[in-house]
Amino acid sequence: MLERTSTTERYTRGVAAAVVAVATLILAANAGPARAADPGPAYQVRDAVPTQDTVRAGP
Repeated sequence: MLERTSTTERYTRGVAAAVVAVATLILAANAGPARAADPGPAYQVRDAVPTQDTVRAGP
């Protein structure tokens, strides 16, 4: 037959599970794809085109 667990033990297990869940979410959020070392030619071409009499948008 199953034994009854104390309230303290149940809360301890719940808090431990919450800590593990938060740690997992933080690690997953920081494990995104790495940035490319070279931005590529499309990025370089955009600023290389000379513009005359145009108003540039903010930064």
